[in-house]
Amino acid sequence: MTGCRSTTRPLPGCGRFTTATGPDGGTTLPGHPDVADRGSGHQGGGTRCPVYLINLDGSDERLRSATRQLADEGIAFERVPAFDGRVLRMDEFPDYDPAGAMAYMGRPLRGGEIGCYLSHLDGARRILDSGAPWGMVLEDDVQLKPGFAEGIAVLLDWLDRHNGDWDLINLGSPQHKIYTPVMDFRVAGRHHELTRAHYFPMTATALIWSRKGAETFVRSHDRITRGVDNHFRHWLTRSDSGLAVWPPLVTTTGAESDIEDGQGKRSAQGRHPLYGLIKQRRQIVNKLIAWRHKRDLARRRKAADLDP
Repeated sequence: MTGCRSTTRPLPGCGRFTTATGPDGGTTLPGHPDVADRGSGHQGGGTRCPVYLINLDGSDERLRSATRQLADEGIAFERVPAFDGRVLRMDEFPDYDPAGAMAYMGRPLRGGEIGCYLSHLDGARRILDSGAPWGMVLEDDVQLKPGFAEGIAVLLDWLDRHNGDWDLINLGSPQHKIYTPVMDFRVAGRHHELTRAHYFPMTATALIWSRKGAETFVRSHDRITRGVDNHFRHWLTRSDSGLAVWPPLVTTTGAESDIEDGQGKRSAQGRHPLYGLIKQRRQIVNKLIAWRHKRDLARRRKAADLDP
């Protein structure tokens, strides 16, 4: 990315910025030096929905790709340096609970999974520090779909008018199961729904946090026993406080994760002898809870319609 790019389509609540290439090839925001280089800048000016981009040091091409896309949509962001879990031994993670991971996942976690969890925890803490009511966290392999900024503007407008009981919105899941529609909208000629995601989707490519949700994630953090996407599914399926957009407003570039260890498909090494049963039990329990929440919500809606 060379020269300077100026945007003229600000995203409501997320501000407008001019993107410029710094001397080191990183992206800087006017008045907020070092945002892309070290993630130390702050998005001030009363921003209601600050945007944080998780990016591993050295993953410059990913940063350039995400920066270019966000600049085109008129969205300011702060870089969050990803926690590189690949460089540490498992006994060097004080928060990691290997016995808990074996019991819940049926296998040990990899350093990259722990690093991804800690990076998202950092993103949630930054949202709390910002004082904003909501915050968006993106991973650097995000691929924005046409109409992304318009879709986010619709969501923020809806959130402004509805103080619903929600903690987290998943913007980019490739699969969506067991949900209840909340509202629908059209952007870029495509129909989307905001749903109550009873069975919270996996993947954490693009998320919008409520302040309450970020506080819950940060304050309840104790031991790491599962990857961050499994953690979100476990928590939000039980609390029924997750929302999702379907079809998604983002996808991924398809690039292999830099935070993960680059080994691709997980090895069976170290798995519990009953790994398959442990995984199956986890999925069945989560789906049963989700179906119960869906049924209960349908009953409440029906009772409300019948109430004179």
